[in-house]
Amino acid sequence: MTILPDKVGVVIACILAYAVSALPFVTFRANRIVQGDARGLVDALPASASYTLIAIVLIAAIAAFFRVGIKLKLAASLLALCTLMIPIGLAASHLTPADNTYARVSPASGFWLMFAGLALMVTDTIARLDPKPYMRVLLLLAALAISTGIILSGQWNGLSVMKEYAARADIFWTEAWRHLQLAIGSLIAASAIGIPLGVLCYKVEKLRVGLLNTLNIVQTIPSIALFGLLIGPLGWIAANVPGASDMGIRGIGMAPAFVALFLYSLLPVVSNTVVGLEGVPNSVTDAARGLGMQSWQRLLKIEFPLALPIILTGIRIVLVQNIGLATIAALIGGGGFGVFVFQGIGQTAMDLVLLGTIPTVILGFTAAILLDALIESDLFKRGRRS
Repeated sequence: MTILPDKVGVVIACILAYAVSALPFVTFRANRIVQGDARGLVDALPASASYTLIAIVLIAAIAAFFRVGIKLKLAASLLALCTLMIPIGLAASHLTPADNTYARVSPASGFWLMFAGLALMVTDTIARLDPKPYMRVLLLLAALAISTGIILSGQWNGLSVMKEYAARADIFWTEAWRHLQLAIGSLIAASAIGIPLGVLCYKVEKLRVGLLNTLNIVQTIPSIALFGLLIGPLGWIAANVPGASDMGIRGIGMAPAFVALFLYSLLPVVSNTVVGLEGVPNSVTDAARGLGMQSWQRLLKIEFPLALPIILTGIRIVLVQNIGLATIAALIGGGGFGVFVFQGIGQTAMDLVLLGTIPTVILGFTAAILLDALIESDLFKRGRRS
């Protein structure tokens, strides 16, 4: 059985063939702001490198098109994806004149379409193999290690996005730390408050409807609007409450961004806690009651452990959501990777936008895989069986 119909393999093959043959591989610009000149694979690379890449990508396309073994498909797609990472850096050094610090080389539509097609092929074949959670984590670590190795080797130093990073290396890691503070800090605060609220809603049905409806309303407020609405109250607190400003509470900056992300995080945490506790079989709680367990003992020893995978699913949703939403915090001085995104938009510098976008996507993808692996691990399966 295949997870995707055969026609999806045909689509992947067509995507790869079209990207190789018809779309530009890179864009060359004489400097940061002038209009780019699109270059195809053959023009962007030395002949040997371009034809090698074309051959390997077409082999992957053939493997996607025909019914071959899943492991063979995975090997072909991984080989092509890893190979694709090297020529994109080689194109930058090949096209940039010697001692020219102004020229910029950026991946073009052909590269991104090839990357998307090969990534889809890899994820599809991995899903068909259905590896154990620890194997997914190992594959993730291997991918991150390969990417880090290529970056540290200097292979990509000629790319425009890496030149943007080199000019902002210090501030990049400062904003990365702020992004993590916003995303993870708001999640921790929401979990610390949302899980007890979920338990309370589970125990008191009358409270459940009102609280969940209120959190639903908060969830419908656009993020930028909510950030703006919090500027006034937090500014008043900073001006009128002694010590508030010293604690970092201000009308702009990280405080309103943190509060907004915290409010957005409450609904998934509270609702998944309620759903998880309600999903505990009555026979289990009746057996615990028959053994003489008190209400709080049943909650802590029986109900909560059985509900934990569903609660963690809510936390996974919140973490991935917050990693993305934290980008908007830059609009009110909250920092994070959004600083580069909005600077790039303002300067019409798409490589600067990528400098903020790519790490945000990697963080979200990594968080999703790690939490999925934790939820599906043997630890929780043994807990549910026991």
